[in-house]
Amino acid sequence: METKVSYALVGGFVVILGTLLVAVILWLASGGAFQKAYDLYLAISEESVAGLNLNAPVKYNGVDVGRVRQIRLDPANPEQVNLLFAIERGTPIRQDTVAVLKTQGLTGIAYVELSGGASDMPLLQATPGYQYPVIRTHPSLAARLENVLTSVLAKLDSTSNSLNALLGPENQAAFQSTLTDIARVAHTLAARNESIDAALKDAARVMKNSASASHELAPLIARIGRAADAVEKMGNEIAGTSASAGKTLNAVGSDINRFTAESLPQLERLLGELSVLTTSLRRLSEQTERNPSGLLFGRKPVPDGPGESSEGGKQP
Repeated sequence: METKVSYALVGGFVVILGTLLVAVILWLASGGAFQKAYDLYLAISEESVAGLNLNAPVKYNGVDVGRVRQIRLDPANPEQVNLLFAIERGTPIRQDTVAVLKTQGLTGIAYVELSGGASDMPLLQATPGYQYPVIRTHPSLAARLENVLTSVLAKLDSTSNSLNALLGPENQAAFQSTLTDIARVAHTLAARNESIDAALKDAARVMKNSASASHELAPLIARIGRAADAVEKMGNEIAGTSASAGKTLNAVGSDINRFTAESLPQLERLLGELSVLTTSLRRLSEQTERNPSGLLFGRKPVPDGPGESSEGGKQP
C-alpha cells in the first residue's frame, strides 16, 4: 500500500523554515541578544560639514561611542546644520561636553569628536523647545584656520593697498626729489670738508675749555653753598632771637599792666599825701619866717581883745 505525500505541505514547511533561518541570520548579524541601546542627541553646527556622511563615527576622546544618524539644514536658519547622533546608552554626555568636526588621517574621512565632561557636572538633559539634548559645538581646526587665513589675507590686502597708495606717482616724485636733495647736501659737505674739520676742532677746543671751567667752578660753587648755609643759619638764629624778644616784650607788657592795675592807685594816694605835707611845710616855713623865736619858745598866746577875759567870756 503506497503512502500519500502532500507536496504542498512539504513546500510550505520548507518556505517557512527558510524564512525563519534568514531572520535568525539577520538578527544575529545585527547583534542579536547583544544589541546595544542608543540615545539620541542633537548638535547644531554653524560651519560646513563637508565630508561628514551618515553613519560616520562619533568618538569620545578617541573611543567609538556612536554614529551620525541624520544630517540636515535647519529650516529656520539655513546657515546652521542639525546633526543627530546615536550614542551608546551610558556614555557620560554632560553639560560641558562639546562636539568638534575632525578629519582622520590623509584620507579626509570626517567624524565627530566629543570632549570635556567633568565628573562634577550634571548629565545633559533636553531643554524646552528641543526634542533631544543639545550638545554644544566648537569650530573645527579647518574652520579656525580658514578664519585666520581670511583675516591674514584681509590684512595683506589692506597692506598692499597702502603700499600702492604710498608708491603712487606723486610720492615717487617726492622720493626722487628728496634723494636729489640728499645727494646735493652730500656734495656740499664733501666740498666743505676742511671747514667742517676746522669747526669740529674748534668745537672740541670749546668743549675742553668748558670742561676746565667747570672744574674751576666746582670750588666756587662749594663756597657759595657754604655761604648760603651760613646765611641760612644766621637767619634761623635771628628768627630765634626775634621769638625770644617777642616773649620778653610780652612778659614786660604783662608786668606793666600789673603795675598799672595794682601800684598806680597807691601812687596816687601817696602823691596826695605828699601834697598835703608840702602845704603844711610851706605854712610852717612862712610862720618861721614871721616869728623865728616860735621854734624855741613856742607860739605866744594872742592877747585878749577889748571886752574879752582870759577865761574867754564877756564881762557884764
